[in-house]
Amino acid sequence: MSCLGNLVWLLFGGLWASLIWCLFGVLWCLTIVGIPVGLQCFKLAKLQLAPFGKEVVTVNNGSGTFVLNILWLLFGGLEMALVNLVSALMLAISIVGIPFAFQAIKMAKLSLMPFGKEVI
Repeated sequence: MSCLGNLVWLLFGGLWASLIWCLFGVLWCLTIVGIPVGLQCFKLAKLQLAPFGKEVVTVNNGSGTFVLNILWLLFGGLEMALVNLVSALMLAISIVGIPFAFQAIKMAKLSLMPFGKEVI
Protein backbone atom coordinates (compact mmCIF):
# COMPACT_ATOMS: atom_id res chain seq x y z
CA MET A 1 0.00 0.00 0.00
CA SER A 2 2.80 2.44 0.79
CA CYS A 3 4.20 2.18 -2.77
CA LEU A 4 0.82 2.93 -4.32
CA GLY A 5 0.18 5.67 -1.75
CA ASN A 6 3.51 7.32 -2.52
CA LEU A 7 2.79 7.22 -6.25
CA VAL A 8 -0.60 8.86 -5.84
CA TRP A 9 0.95 11.33 -3.37
CA LEU A 10 3.44 12.43 -6.03
CA LEU A 11 0.65 13.08 -8.50
CA PHE A 12 -1.44 15.10 -6.05
CA GLY A 13 1.09 17.63 -4.84
CA GLY A 14 4.03 15.79 -3.32
CA LEU A 15 6.31 16.57 -6.25
CA TRP A 16 5.58 20.31 -6.13
CA ALA A 17 6.08 20.51 -2.37
CA SER A 18 9.34 18.59 -2.71
CA LEU A 19 10.55 21.06 -5.32
CA ILE A 20 9.74 23.94 -2.97
CA TRP A 21 11.75 22.22 -0.22
CA CYS A 22 14.66 21.87 -2.65
CA LEU A 23 14.40 25.56 -3.56
CA PHE A 24 14.57 26.52 0.11
CA GLY A 25 17.53 24.15 0.53
CA VAL A 26 19.44 25.75 -2.32
CA LEU A 27 18.73 29.24 -1.01
CA TRP A 28 19.92 28.33 2.49
CA CYS A 29 23.06 26.63 1.13
CA LEU A 30 24.10 29.84 -0.63
CA THR A 31 25.41 31.06 2.71
CA ILE A 32 27.96 29.13 4.73
CA VAL A 33 25.97 29.67 7.92
CA GLY A 34 22.82 28.27 6.31
CA ILE A 35 24.30 24.98 5.07
CA PRO A 36 22.94 22.88 8.01
CA VAL A 37 19.49 24.33 7.37
CA GLY A 38 19.81 23.62 3.64
CA LEU A 39 20.81 20.01 4.25
CA GLN A 40 17.76 19.52 6.49
CA CYS A 41 15.61 20.98 3.71
CA PHE A 42 16.98 18.39 1.28
CA LYS A 43 16.17 15.58 3.76
CA LEU A 44 12.62 16.85 4.07
CA ALA A 45 12.33 17.16 0.29
CA LYS A 46 13.15 13.47 0.08
CA LEU A 47 10.50 12.71 2.72
CA GLN A 48 8.00 14.87 0.85
CA LEU A 49 8.46 12.64 -2.21
CA ALA A 50 7.50 9.46 -0.34
CA PRO A 51 5.89 10.03 3.09
CA PHE A 52 3.95 6.76 3.33
CA GLY A 53 5.72 4.09 5.34
CA LYS A 54 8.04 6.61 6.99
CA GLU A 55 7.99 7.74 10.60
CA VAL A 56 9.41 10.95 12.05
CA VAL A 57 10.92 10.74 15.54
CA THR A 58 12.34 13.40 17.81
CA VAL A 59 16.04 13.14 18.64
CA ASN A 60 17.88 15.21 21.22
CA ASN A 61 20.60 17.16 19.43
CA GLY A 62 21.11 19.85 22.06
CA SER A 63 20.06 23.46 22.28
CA GLY A 64 21.20 24.32 18.75
CA THR A 65 18.05 22.76 17.34
CA PHE A 66 15.89 25.29 19.19
CA VAL A 67 17.78 28.21 17.65
CA LEU A 68 17.64 26.66 14.17
CA ASN A 69 13.91 25.98 14.54
CA ILE A 70 13.27 29.62 15.45
CA LEU A 71 15.33 30.81 12.46
CA TRP A 72 13.54 28.36 10.20
CA LEU A 73 10.14 29.45 11.48
CA LEU A 74 10.96 33.06 10.60
CA PHE A 75 12.57 32.35 7.21
CA GLY A 76 10.56 29.65 5.49
CA GLY A 77 8.74 27.44 7.97
CA LEU A 78 5.43 29.25 7.95
CA GLU A 79 5.33 29.27 4.15
CA MET A 80 6.00 25.53 3.91
CA ALA A 81 3.43 24.75 6.60
CA LEU A 82 0.89 26.87 4.73
CA VAL A 83 1.60 25.03 1.46
CA ASN A 84 1.03 21.69 3.18
CA LEU A 85 -2.11 22.85 4.98
CA VAL A 86 -3.67 24.13 1.75
CA SER A 87 -2.79 20.81 0.15
CA ALA A 88 -4.40 18.95 3.07
CA LEU A 89 -7.60 20.97 2.76
CA MET A 90 -7.81 20.29 -0.97
CA LEU A 91 -7.16 16.58 -0.48
CA ALA A 92 -9.70 16.25 2.33
CA ILE A 93 -12.56 17.29 0.05
CA SER A 94 -12.93 13.73 -1.24
CA ILE A 95 -13.10 10.56 0.80
CA VAL A 96 -10.29 9.03 -1.24
CA GLY A 97 -8.00 11.96 -0.41
CA ILE A 98 -8.37 11.77 3.38
CA PRO A 99 -5.29 9.52 3.97
CA PHE A 100 -3.28 11.90 1.80
CA ALA A 101 -4.60 14.86 3.78
CA PHE A 102 -3.29 13.24 6.96
CA GLN A 103 0.15 12.94 5.37
CA ALA A 104 0.01 16.60 4.34
CA ILE A 105 -0.86 17.56 7.92
CA LYS A 106 2.08 15.47 9.16
CA MET A 107 4.33 17.36 6.76
CA ALA A 108 2.85 20.70 7.86
CA LYS A 109 3.71 19.98 11.50
CA LEU A 110 7.19 18.95 10.46
CA SER A 111 7.52 22.10 8.35
CA LEU A 112 7.14 24.29 11.41
CA MET A 113 9.91 22.73 13.50
CA PRO A 114 12.05 20.36 11.38
CA PHE A 115 15.26 20.41 13.42
CA GLY A 116 15.73 17.74 16.04
CA LYS A 117 13.66 15.33 13.95
CA GLU A 118 14.84 12.21 12.16
CA VAL A 119 13.07 10.14 9.51
CA ILE A 120 12.97 6.40 10.07
